[in-house]
Amino acid sequence: MPPIILMNDPRVVDIPVRECGEPLVDLRQLPFVDVDDRLADPAGAYAQLREGVAWRLARAARLLPDGLRFLVTEGYRPLALQITYFDDYAAELRKAHPDWSDVHLRRQTSRSLSPPEVGPHVAGAAVDLTLCTASGAELDLGTPVNASPEESDGGCYMDADGISAAARRNRRTLTAALATAGLVNYPTEWWHWSYGDRYWALATNAPAAQYGPMTYEG
Repeated sequence: MPPIILMNDPRVVDIPVRECGEPLVDLRQLPFVDVDDRLADPAGAYAQLREGVAWRLARAARLLPDGLRFLVTEGYRPLALQITYFDDYAAELRKAHPDWSDVHLRRQTSRSLSPPEVGPHVAGAAVDLTLCTASGAELDLGTPVNASPEESDGGCYMDADGISAAARRNRRTLTAALATAGLVNYPTEWWHWSYGDRYWALATNAPAAQYGPMTYEG
């Protein structure tokens, strides 16, 4: 597996943001994807996504084979929630590895969760999703959505060894549609795709990100 640039890398953190001001749109109101409620919040923030990202997701949905749909589990994530997720996972890793330095701990935490100040979800620029049938049955993609490297024995990495042939085919199907539509994957999480954020800018050699942190008013 080639070296992976993580979210805490200065090459990501130092990319400037030129906020374009695009609004969030509610994916539950759009016909091209299904939205799962496993991470639903009362305000519906989880179902929001920047308009430009949603448009590209719509294009990707049309590229899927007949009978398949995207099942979205989370889009926008409030900053406070991102901080909680990051700090909780860091605490879990610290407990398991008390000898790690703070720098190494932050790097290892960034495999699964973006530092809050960089978070693509906080900008409404990232979507976590999987594939399902028209009837809503989830396909096998090797691990559950949001499985950590520890929980999945590394199976959450897009190019992980040890997953089934069917899961690998399904990941290729997912990738073909989303990459063609212009989204980029965070390689430690097969389900995480983004557009317009700092990681996208790094992957595409864009001079700046289009979307920065924002607040969802509900």
